Order: sequence, then C-alpha cells, then structure tokens
Amino acid sequence: MARIIGINIPDEKTIDIGLTYIYGIGPSLSKKVLAECNIDLKKKSKDLTQDEIGRLKQVIEKNFRVEGELRRDVMMNIKRLKDIGSWRGGRHAKGLPVRGQTSRINSRTVRGNRRNTVGSGRKAPPSPK
Repeated sequence: MARIIGINIPDEKTIDIGLTYIYGIGPSLSKKVLAECNIDLKKKSKDLTQDEIGRLKQVIEKNFRVEGELRRDVMMNIKRLKDIGSWRGGRHAKGLPVRGQTSRINSRTVRGNRRNTVGSGRKAPPSPK
C-alpha cells in the first residue's frame, strides 16, 4: 500500500482516484499533480515505484495545503466567523445551513433527521373517571 502524507492509498485503485483519498485533493487537482510528476493516470497505485511516490510527496507538500494543515485552516476560519459574531458564524454555532438555504422545511442534512410533525408532541387526552 502506497503511503503519501500519512494516508494509505488503496492498491487496486488507479493513482488518479487514489490521490483523492487525501483531504484537499479532488479529481482535477489529482490530475494536475500527476501531470506535473509525469505519472500515467491509469497506473495502479501498487505499481508505483519509490521514486514516483517520492515525487508525488514532494509536489504535494511543496504546492498544496492538504490534510491537517487544511483542516486547521478551515476550523480557524469558522472560529473567526463565530468570534466576530457574524451571521454565518452564528449559523455554524447553531448547526444550521450557512449559505442561505431555507431551514423551515428542507435542511435535514444539517439539522439531523428530526421529523417533528404536528401530532408528535401531543399529550394523551385525560381518561374519564
């Protein structure tokens, strides 16, 4: 298993797909990195030589923010929004959609699958004595 920047790349995947397992590298950035390293896109990750793995590590570390550094930057950006009291920061803090989506009906992915219907919170009627 090839290990790049602390991430194990699956052996049976092609290297252009395998690089997307690294946080911060998507399909298009993966293709750019491989073009810069002169590595065939359809090569399996188990077929990479140590020289090719070294070139990949070097190009990724030198040119891109990935994994821990990128996660830290994203967390700091969200923390900054919360600290200055912006609308977006408040939405992050409350766990609601941040980018203007309506939250009255459809925001299940952010709010969780809470299905509150009209009759779900009703008390049972008093029993006659």
